[in-house]
Amino acid sequence: MPTLEERVAYLEGKVEEHSRGFGELRDLVIHLDHKVDRFREELANRIDALDQKIDRFREELSSRIDNTNARIDNTNARIDNTNAHIDNLEARLSARIDALDEKFSRSFLWTIGIQITVLLAVIGALLTK
Repeated sequence: MPTLEERVAYLEGKVEEHSRGFGELRDLVIHLDHKVDRFREELANRIDALDQKIDRFREELSSRIDNTNARIDNTNARIDNTNAHIDNLEARLSARIDALDEKFSRSFLWTIGIQITVLLAVIGALLTK
């Protein structure tokens, strides 16, 4: 059986061993804490970079949408202009058709009047003979 001094020495050795183990464990925890901090910083940097990319994408998309809207508005204005031009041409064509219709009606009346006059003259000439 070991003596009291041997037992105390054994226990002191164990306590020293545990103290060193706790020191190493503390160092490992501190090292792990630093790693976690670096990871957090790296993650924050990546999130910031991603936010910047998303903001640039949003701005670019907004710009493209604005450009597309402007092109659509321009196209609509051109369509409206073309419709107005077509309406103007339609009005002019209708006026010309109406004028020609009136002219044909007058010519037809004159032609019929002359034919009736000639017919009456022929009938009158036939009756006098």
